[in-house]
Amino acid sequence: MSSDSFDFPDIPEDLPDAAAAPVDFSTPDGFRSGFVSFVGRPNTGKSTLTNALVGEKIAITADQPETTRHPIRGIVHRRDSQVIVVDTPGLHRPRTLLGERLNEVVKETYADVDVIGLCIPADEKIGPGDRWILDAVRASAPKTPVIGIVTKLDKTSKDQVGAQLMELHDLLDGGEVIPVSAKEQVQLDVLLDVITEQLPEGPKFYPDDHITDDDRDTRMSELIREAALSGLHDELPHSVAVQIDEVFPSEEREGVLEIHAVIFLEREGQKRILRGKDNRRWGRIIHNSRKSLIDLLGQNVFLDLRMKVAKNWQSDPKQLGKLGF
Repeated sequence: MSSDSFDFPDIPEDLPDAAAAPVDFSTPDGFRSGFVSFVGRPNTGKSTLTNALVGEKIAITADQPETTRHPIRGIVHRRDSQVIVVDTPGLHRPRTLLGERLNEVVKETYADVDVIGLCIPADEKIGPGDRWILDAVRASAPKTPVIGIVTKLDKTSKDQVGAQLMELHDLLDGGEVIPVSAKEQVQLDVLLDVITEQLPEGPKFYPDDHITDDDRDTRMSELIREAALSGLHDELPHSVAVQIDEVFPSEEREGVLEIHAVIFLEREGQKRILRGKDNRRWGRIIHNSRKSLIDLLGQNVFLDLRMKVAKNWQSDPKQLGKLGF
């Protein structure tokens, strides 16, 4: 099934490649650059914080935990620094082979960053899962500085925020703790200042107009997955994967880009959940996916979206390989 066409202004297909143009990588004395990784339990606001710092949506967000499935690098450009934020999957006790592989990706990321930000929501008690994650971080990267980030300030009272700050401060053995609200844009500059102080002096890693190093197809597949997850409950989200099959200029529709993609599920019965009553949910998924793709690509899009079953793909090494995990 595909969506209806709408009229959008045409965008030239052969836009100049910013990476190919001459780039001034000269930096002033004292310029700092490096990588920071946000870690924490699933659904602690890491992706929302990444998007807020970068100033553009590069990581999908959803109400369900374990939404992020690969490290996403977002580039924050400042006058005195370049901060590369690495949004990682939430570290968790794995239930599937996919979960095990995601945990390994997270732990490998620790070794390659300059700063680690442990994210704890303001409205949730610090528990054994948070302590387990901190222990894993310290075991994997014993020399990397860890700062505490209390997220979602907008969801609770000032008294609760204060108590959370004190508890996280103690958990980090007196380490630095910063409260933020990505949604309300509160304390983001303060957080960046603290991160920058921990970074080494060095040159820019990316040109000034880069915001992420994710490729186009990965960003498109993630936007479709985000649309598919919207409104779903816990029984299905982990079973959803998306793959882009083909992308090419339409021969029948001038100025339109055709995108052919597949949503993979683990069981035949899960198709009914995505379709919804009278195919209404499926229609919304296609509509919302197409809208997000148009925003990303800057041109009109014809989306052909299908569903396929890859039985128990989360625990099948061959299927995981085909899906890029």
